[in-house]
Amino acid sequence: MSFLLAGLSATTYKVLIMYIIGGVLIFLAVNRKMEPALLLPLGFGAILVNIPFSGAMHTTMIGIGEVNGILQWLFEVGIEASEAMPLLLFIGIGAMIDFGPLLASPRLILFGAAAQSGIFITISVASLLGFPLRDAASIGIIGAADGPTSILVSQVLGSSYVGAIAVAAYSYMALVPIIQPFAIRLVTTKKERKIRMTYHPDSVSRMTRLLFPIIVTLISGYVAPASVSLVGLLMFGNLIRESRVLGTMTDTAQHVLAQLITLLLGITIAASMQAEAFVRMETLMIMVLGLLAFTFDTIAGVLFAKVLNLFSSQKVNPMIGAAGISAFPMSARVVQRMGQEADSQNHLLMHAVGANVSGQIASVVAGGVVLALVPPMLL
Repeated sequence: MSFLLAGLSATTYKVLIMYIIGGVLIFLAVNRKMEPALLLPLGFGAILVNIPFSGAMHTTMIGIGEVNGILQWLFEVGIEASEAMPLLLFIGIGAMIDFGPLLASPRLILFGAAAQSGIFITISVASLLGFPLRDAASIGIIGAADGPTSILVSQVLGSSYVGAIAVAAYSYMALVPIIQPFAIRLVTTKKERKIRMTYHPDSVSRMTRLLFPIIVTLISGYVAPASVSLVGLLMFGNLIRESRVLGTMTDTAQHVLAQLITLLLGITIAASMQAEAFVRMETLMIMVLGLLAFTFDTIAGVLFAKVLNLFSSQKVNPMIGAAGISAFPMSARVVQRMGQEADSQNHLLMHAVGANVSGQIASVVAGGVVLALVPPMLL
């Protein structure tokens, strides 16, 4: 075996590494059930795109001439030619979200905003490490903890690392139950994690639920115009849900549309995972920076809650700040579980859900802010 491997070229080694990466992604999707809708097509696509065959066959089968990888044509006519796929996914996400807990306690929107700090910290770190601004901004948006936002921003900015960014974003979203407890324990004490919060939900009228997505779209359009397409389609999906007159469409958006778009995103993004472009030191650096982004987001949210407690008689469990990231609903579940580990009678779920859905809004606004701060002329 070692004799056979000794005769392989550097390119062949990289291809073999991509086969291993593809296998690992498939294993995580099937065996560990980690974001299977995206990791499964990504893993299979990573193998498929690195199968070499002749340019003649390529021309006969696809009719676009010789290209490196059998999915390149799909990438070009799909995600590269149009930003519609990741945008349409926001309709499905919006249809899944109940903003009731946030509307019942509007101050929770502050935690969603605070937990986006890791994005901008990571952009700065990536720039210092030598990444061009467009790539640094694309890497930083991994901290949004929102796969579609990461894909869209990296695509619009023309990043060279779309595949690595997508893998990092979705992998770390799946690892939230591991990453967040570690980060939370770094900056909290057991006494702080025991803080109880009473939940007295105010009734949220149907009119409020209907007006909320419209008002949020208008405000984001004026405050961060570059985010209006992301926020607008997210809010449109929520309006479909709250209208209660489009039951079949709501179900379709939540399940069929969201799953189909995610599947197509996975298989098309895999086209950018060709061995020569993917197996390099920059990919490893992106994975590390993505982990830092998630960790910084969590810590920033917790520290913001602790600062609020200095000026408030009604204490907030600082773990609520960690739920301000966009990984919905995993982050809220993490906070609930850790609260009950510290005190079995501590129920933080509804507070955490409110912060978590606010993080969904804040993450897409942050994506728009990044796009506004890094216009095409600077790329």
